[in-house]
Amino acid sequence: MDIHPCVEPPRPRRLLAFVAVAGVIVAAAVAAILPMSASEAAVACAPAYSGSAVYTGGMQASYAGHNWTAKWWTQYETPSTGGSGVWTDNGSCGDGTGGGGGGTGACNYPNWVAGQFYATGAIVRYTNGLYYQATHDNPGYDPTISTWFWSPYSCGGGGNTGGGGGFVVSEAQFNQMFPSRNSFYTYAGLTDAMTKFPAFATTGSDTVKRQEAAAFLANVSHETGGLVYIDEINTANWPTYCDWSQPYGCPAGQSAYHGRGPIQLSWNFNYKAAGDALGVDLLNHPDLVGTNSSISWQTGLWYWMTGTGAAGTTSHNAMVNGQGFGTTIRAINSIECNGGNPAQMQSRVNLYNQFVGILGVPAGGNLTC
Repeated sequence: MDIHPCVEPPRPRRLLAFVAVAGVIVAAAVAAILPMSASEAAVACAPAYSGSAVYTGGMQASYAGHNWTAKWWTQYETPSTGGSGVWTDNGSCGDGTGGGGGGTGACNYPNWVAGQFYATGAIVRYTNGLYYQATHDNPGYDPTISTWFWSPYSCGGGGNTGGGGGFVVSEAQFNQMFPSRNSFYTYAGLTDAMTKFPAFATTGSDTVKRQEAAAFLANVSHETGGLVYIDEINTANWPTYCDWSQPYGCPAGQSAYHGRGPIQLSWNFNYKAAGDALGVDLLNHPDLVGTNSSISWQTGLWYWMTGTGAAGTTSHNAMVNGQGFGTTIRAINSIECNGGNPAQMQSRVNLYNQFVGILGVPAGGNLTC
């Protein structure tokens, strides 16, 4: 059955024009008196994220023009939707310019924003408060991870510091030592970690400082195949590093405490001790040693400065007190000593000799164990 629609007679054009104008006026008036919707109103930014602050579940911080909420305890993990997944992105805040302010002191450069294109020469302020200059065009890579694209920048106007804030090993020398290193093991991550251990490579004469730096990096190179491996490559061993006799157990899982990082931190009790010393919950989040460059380097320096193993002294003390490189091997992996594994011991010695050569200092005595 056909149904014919009703046909409305045309209205005069002047009436239609009047109605249209009146509609615009009314709409404008309504818009003037109605408040902005929640989506239109600018959301205030939470306090700016601090790389050294501890955040617990529910705490908020602003970063890169967005507000973020921590799902659980975290520290040193920059807000993002990646990593361990600890942060929830609550959307943009402020005026949309990136939030958090620019530089301070002699510098007034903008905050680094992940995913934003940077041309060669651009200077940014990173979340750790330090400045970095783009050495190659890049789509917003993290300055502390992508050292090919970024270099530390001095706010005194001197450009690239090149020396890691006083570290006796320059970035160029570091790259020479580790030509095939994994990009995770950044020079900036190491120099940032060193702020937690101010005595490292700063004690004694210039020669002793360089010898200690060479000794640490030689052991690290041996442990990681030249800073290539982050996780222990023998996955069959992973479940063996959980000591259930500890009262805190292995909350992250049976296989969660395998070797990671520059010194290959292993066992739940070592993750617990390192985390307690560094103020990071590594017992519950051991993956941070394999995902955060600064934390990873911190665990290596933590053992170097505090671990004694079978040596009866720390590796740091061995180098600054003249006990020699061989004592550091005994402190880190004594099973290689006394004929236990002479090839592995010699590998460390060879690397140490190579690195002191790069740094231009003698190796000293007592190289073996």
